[in-house]
Amino acid sequence: MVRSGGEPMPTGRAADGAGPARFRERFLQGEPVEAGIRTSILNSWQRSRSLGLSPDQSDLPFREDFDPDGRIVRAALPVLDRLESRFAGSQMNISVADASGTVLLRRFGEASLARSLPAIQRVPGFVFAEQFAGTNGIGLALAERQLIRVYGAEHFAERSQGSACRALPVRDPLSGCIEGVLCFGYPRSAEDPALTAVIRKAAEAIERRLLGQSSARERALLRAYLDTGAEAAAGLHRSIGVDQLALELRPRDRAILREKAAALISCAQRAAVDVSLSDGRQVTLVSRPLTSASGVEGIAIEAVLPGPSPRELLAVPHQVDEALGSPAEPADVPVVPPSGSVPVAEVPGYFSVAPPSTRLPGAATADADGATDEHPDSPPSARGLVLVGEPHVGTYALAARRRLELLSEASARIGTTLDVRRTAEELAETAVPRLADFVTIDLPEAVLRGEESADPRSDLRRTVVHGIRDDCPFSPVGKQVEYGPTTPQLRCLTSGQAVLEPDLKAAVGWLAQDPEYSEQLLSQVHSLIAVPLVARGVVLGVVGFYRAQDPAPFGDDDRSLAQELATRAALSIDNARRYTRERTMVLALQRSLLPHGLPAQDAVDVAHRYLPAESDVGGDWYEVIPLSGTRVGLFVGDVVGHGILSAATMGRLRTAARSFAELDFPPDEVLTHLDNVVGRLDREDAAAGAGIIGATCLYAIYDPTSQQCTMARAGHPPPALVDPDGTVSFPDLPTGPPLGLGGLPFEAAEIHLPEGSQLVLYTDGLIEDRHRDVDVILDQLRGVLAHPDRTPEETCQAVLDTVAPAHPCDDIALLVARTHALDPRRIATWDLPADPALVSEVRAAAIRQLADWGLDEAAFAVELMLSELVTNAIRHGGGPIRVRLLHDRTLICEVSDTSNTAPHLRRAATTDEGGRGLFLVAQLSQGWGTRYIPQGKVIWAECGLDGA
Repeated sequence: MVRSGGEPMPTGRAADGAGPARFRERFLQGEPVEAGIRTSILNSWQRSRSLGLSPDQSDLPFREDFDPDGRIVRAALPVLDRLESRFAGSQMNISVADASGTVLLRRFGEASLARSLPAIQRVPGFVFAEQFAGTNGIGLALAERQLIRVYGAEHFAERSQGSACRALPVRDPLSGCIEGVLCFGYPRSAEDPALTAVIRKAAEAIERRLLGQSSARERALLRAYLDTGAEAAAGLHRSIGVDQLALELRPRDRAILREKAAALISCAQRAAVDVSLSDGRQVTLVSRPLTSASGVEGIAIEAVLPGPSPRELLAVPHQVDEALGSPAEPADVPVVPPSGSVPVAEVPGYFSVAPPSTRLPGAATADADGATDEHPDSPPSARGLVLVGEPHVGTYALAARRRLELLSEASARIGTTLDVRRTAEELAETAVPRLADFVTIDLPEAVLRGEESADPRSDLRRTVVHGIRDDCPFSPVGKQVEYGPTTPQLRCLTSGQAVLEPDLKAAVGWLAQDPEYSEQLLSQVHSLIAVPLVARGVVLGVVGFYRAQDPAPFGDDDRSLAQELATRAALSIDNARRYTRERTMVLALQRSLLPHGLPAQDAVDVAHRYLPAESDVGGDWYEVIPLSGTRVGLFVGDVVGHGILSAATMGRLRTAARSFAELDFPPDEVLTHLDNVVGRLDREDAAAGAGIIGATCLYAIYDPTSQQCTMARAGHPPPALVDPDGTVSFPDLPTGPPLGLGGLPFEAAEIHLPEGSQLVLYTDGLIEDRHRDVDVILDQLRGVLAHPDRTPEETCQAVLDTVAPAHPCDDIALLVARTHALDPRRIATWDLPADPALVSEVRAAAIRQLADWGLDEAAFAVELMLSELVTNAIRHGGGPIRVRLLHDRTLICEVSDTSNTAPHLRRAATTDEGGRGLFLVAQLSQGWGTRYIPQGKVIWAECGLDGA
């Protein structure tokens, strides 16, 4: 069973008092009891102990000056009489206390009970506030500000161990403030869950009577207005019906008039304001003080259309002022400008609205003999009552309107980004100064990283401090915050509900939240609302709303508003947290799929950068692949879209691209194979409902022996070339379609790159920006690259600092390669016809060249490999034949011929006469392979130089 306050009702041993008694004894002995007692009771015990209260204390403060005929007493008397009759013959003790905990009324189900109880339980005037009486029904209801139940040993005092009670705050329906507490006290054995419904209905009856008192005051004001208006109409003026105006007004115009009227009532002074209607007409609202026959003071708001200026309306003849029940005002009474009035929503039950037939006469002037005439130069004016009420009631309506406006503004301002920290800042900026003077927000480090905190109560860091000024001594942003068990912040995190502390000086345990700053804070702030940030069952942190400049303490309406703001912000923060987590995962995947280091090669000096998009992670990638013959392959690609699917597709595409490149396919053929791969992936993803991916790519192969660069692109931006003299160009490469479309061939272009040139490859995120023109960006890129003295690393950084957008909407991959040329003295070439007799001559020439290079240790292996490769070319290929030795990081032997047939490594049987040549090459070399050229093929083998 769950009690109305939200906590489970005691059952079993706890129901007969044994459980609470055991936990209470452990608590009084200083042992931990967090898991064995209700949160509200434990909080009250901790506050009672912090106050130094003793469980054996039997005396309470007594007030002789309490008002026996106050509002709450007059509203509660008939209700208590009915309750006394309902519980006749029982041991029920019914009491009503005021907002300070002072008991004002008592009723007993059994008359003899009043004589048997001690004075503090039967005589009005004793104060049962928590700071004097410890944990009890009245004190805890005021502290928790909701329906509570205290049972047996849950009471802090020894005198109440055998009793139970239910208590519920009674609120003023207009202001929402707690006017008092209704409490049912009874023996433990008389526990009845049905009492919850009874006490709620009784409290509602008292609140209706409180509202009736306000309605009676308004009705008295309306009667006074009608009486004085009738006299004025009979003796002074000719009336023009304003009800015709009301019938003509649109609903929105009528609502605006009522809102402006409520704002004027809250001003509590004579004033006037012009209100423009949607059809262009103008209505003047005039406020006039009013006093009823019983002495109730209020404000009447009249509408005038059309008529004199507001100052003329305020200076009408004295007879009208007297008829309205107020003396004439001086000529300098305020006129409220239209921009200065705050619209206020009409609150049902707050004001009495006169019927359309209620009229007052138009404004007129009096002749010297007392006759009256309307202004000769002004059109006739119609005047009628709009609202009548008391100023404080108008203030309630004004506050309600402002709360609605703040919530509406919060919906637009909070959650504009998917950044956790920024969303928290938006909450603080929205609340200051409309709700609070200062706001602090504490979030766990895990939440800022996009994770869920294991224990948000002990892992909080100050994330936001925002207020009307900067000198309030809150813990600085970034500092770890630790809250004690009695602090409002920890209590709200434990209960999951907002905790209101109207007076921080009386809030026990609040100073323990931060000893370094709390003493100074207490001298500057006076009221606090602590609200947990909870979304989808996840505790994200806590927000503190502080009031300093406004002398009024926070109330329950403020707490509800703070709770609503925090709830909305928590959802936005949780969305940002989840996005941060997903983005972190995708970014980690993306970075794990990109190269972790650059391979060793001497063809180019390379620098690279990857910059993820600010809002999401895409599929941009780059690759550097050493190829045979000292060449190097450079890739830059971009998978369309964002998110984990794009990142995963990028990984698959990069793997395929590397595989095709290592097979020594030329750039256009590599793109053709990648086009088939992307098309297949698109078909697979479409079958799975994931949609089409698509990608762009640029592939370049640079050969340092010839300083030629062969490039092909598939829907990708062209590269930038920087000559050694600083000239920057964007070569017009053949434009191939994006990968995945299929059906169209790709074309390659060959460009000569002198040694020291820079080749700059990039993705479209660098140059495509909806806020800038592409041509302007390319001019900026050209200017940045026109510095050939920069290293590739310096060039990368300069490009990102100058050309990249400040807030990139797409990923950026950047690859800068500075070319080198292989020294011609490290290249040896021999051309020979397909004659087996020349094999020995080639071997001898190669041995001499190795001796010149100082590589005699490699001579044996090179001699064997050349013999096999040249012999295979003569037997199975076609002439002429070229032999080339390249002395780079390794020694590379190349044999080319005009045939397109490639040799294959196989395991030769013991009876085979051939098939062992390539096996020897594979054993003697670090690697070998075949690449095709326009004139045939090249078979190559690499030999390590460790021995040399």
